Amino acid sequence: MFDITEQLKKIPEKSGVYLMKDEFGEIIYIGKANSLKSRVRQYFQSNKNQHPKVRAMIDHIAEFEYIITDSEIEALMLESNLVKKHRPKYNVLLMDDKQFPYIKVTMAEPYPRIIKTRTVTKDKSKYFGPYINVGAVNHTIEILKKYYPLRTCSRNLEKSRERPCLNFHIGQCLGPCTGNVSKEVYMAMIDEVMMFLGGKHQELVGQIERKMKNASSEMNFEKAAEYRDQINSLTSLMEKQKVVLSTDVDQDLMAMARDKNNACVMVFFVRSGKLMGREYYMVSVNETDSRCEIMSAFIKQFYAGTAFVPKEILVEEALEEEKGLIEAWLSAKREHKVTIKQPYKGEKKALLELVHKNAVEVMKQFSEKLISDRDKSEGALKELAARLCLALPPTRIEAFDISNTQGIQSVASMVVFENGKPKYSDYRRFKIKTVEGSNDYGSMQEVVYRRFRKGLEEKDIKGKEISEDAEKFSKLPDLLLIDGGIGHINAVKQVLIALGLSIPVAGMVKDDRHRTKDLLYEGCELNIQKNQNVFRLIAKVQDEAHRFAINYHKSLRGKTLVHSILDDISGIGQKRRTELLKHFGSIDKIKKATIEELCEVEGMNKRVATDLNGYFSAKKS
Repeated sequence: MFDITEQLKKIPEKSGVYLMKDEFGEIIYIGKANSLKSRVRQYFQSNKNQHPKVRAMIDHIAEFEYIITDSEIEALMLESNLVKKHRPKYNVLLMDDKQFPYIKVTMAEPYPRIIKTRTVTKDKSKYFGPYINVGAVNHTIEILKKYYPLRTCSRNLEKSRERPCLNFHIGQCLGPCTGNVSKEVYMAMIDEVMMFLGGKHQELVGQIERKMKNASSEMNFEKAAEYRDQINSLTSLMEKQKVVLSTDVDQDLMAMARDKNNACVMVFFVRSGKLMGREYYMVSVNETDSRCEIMSAFIKQFYAGTAFVPKEILVEEALEEEKGLIEAWLSAKREHKVTIKQPYKGEKKALLELVHKNAVEVMKQFSEKLISDRDKSEGALKELAARLCLALPPTRIEAFDISNTQGIQSVASMVVFENGKPKYSDYRRFKIKTVEGSNDYGSMQEVVYRRFRKGLEEKDIKGKEISEDAEKFSKLPDLLLIDGGIGHINAVKQVLIALGLSIPVAGMVKDDRHRTKDLLYEGCELNIQKNQNVFRLIAKVQDEAHRFAINYHKSLRGKTLVHSILDDISGIGQKRRTELLKHFGSIDKIKKATIEELCEVEGMNKRVATDLNGYFSAKKS
């Protein structure tokens, strides 16, 4: 048993991260501290002056652990990563995890390329972005490649000279692989590309205009026309980037709208004074979280997951005590000074007000959709309860599905829906251990028995210390949905009766095209219409159960069926191997089969059957 009083005495006075856990060992809050000893102790002292969120959380803390770091900045970075990984109940949580695209110029290569990427690494390449619109990235690269015939292949040009590809013959690549273009000429094009991507548009256009005039004076009107078209294309591309600030600094502008449990943080991305795009992020918050706390948490999680950090971050409200620490962390990440500012007047203040208006509008739309989705879910659950004659709408629904290939590598999935929504953290998957071959009834009985036996065991030890690898099955469902018919339902009911459980069980029936058709309950199909919300809910549950089972089966099949002992036997190819496994169901049964039984398999002959039987007989001896 974890003794909180004793463990508090052992906490060191060092910086680090602490993790609060409930009675089931689940992490419910993650925080950082310059002094772990004093910070963690504060939670267990008099709660009169405690923050309301802390008071609500204290009753659920059964144990804690901590991780020591060398500095408070390291603690901040670790806190952000752990919050993103574990998503604790009492932390402010960023719902979205977007990875923006960048344009990458591979400067580490002798003849650089222009490519789109979503990852930024320290590889000597130049990165431009992030871009909000993937289409804009593709269009920009397309325009640049049209006028700058750079290579697109990943050949190692230093090792060998190769025949040029089609791009060379159609004039879309100068063909450095042929050795016919000098590095100086090639790098001059790269310099112009980087001038454009770096925002030096007017300087680049001026250079191209001079080239156009020179070509015209030399009577090379065809080349001059090419330069003219290039200028027009680049100018058109530039005009799509709206200038919003008089300065050419890189900035992110952030504003927020919120309600009790959700917040919308709107971010405008300004690069070299031009608005490159905007994006909003939905954040899960607690009612007692202040706006400053939410924004601080958002900034930490947002920049922990993005490669680019601008020089300035403009916010509506000051970040209070964490501002200096976050600035130090971001400055280290950028390798240049980063400042977080709260403008009070001028164009920056006006632009932030625009950002705020956008946040309010998105929050309004989100709230309306949330209400609509909730009404649909509640309506579907109420209708489901009425159809099944349940006293209350089922809060928690668990669904099971079996997946195998001709009885080989059988697996099962368990998906969970709470209040009509998937609860991904409670999804579970099982390998079938005790049933051989294609026996869906037996497989379903095994997995249901294992799930509820584990749940009953956890209920018996509730309040005691549970190991971290406990599967947390103790929360029982209000309704079981089984992918199958009356046979599957009866098989599951036998298990529940044996365990002393009384849980309604219904079967999700499919049509001839393997799509959701209806629900089978107490021997009768309920005749649910496809345009009803309850039908959509059942279809979603069935699709999730099937998807989760199939994906698990594919992953195992890819690992274990890549190589079989049968592959080592002469005369056994892929087709015969498949037919043998389909016929017998397992390698063990193939080993025990006689020559006559092996000959019964499609595609087998006596010679191969004799060799196969002899191979396994020799293994035994």
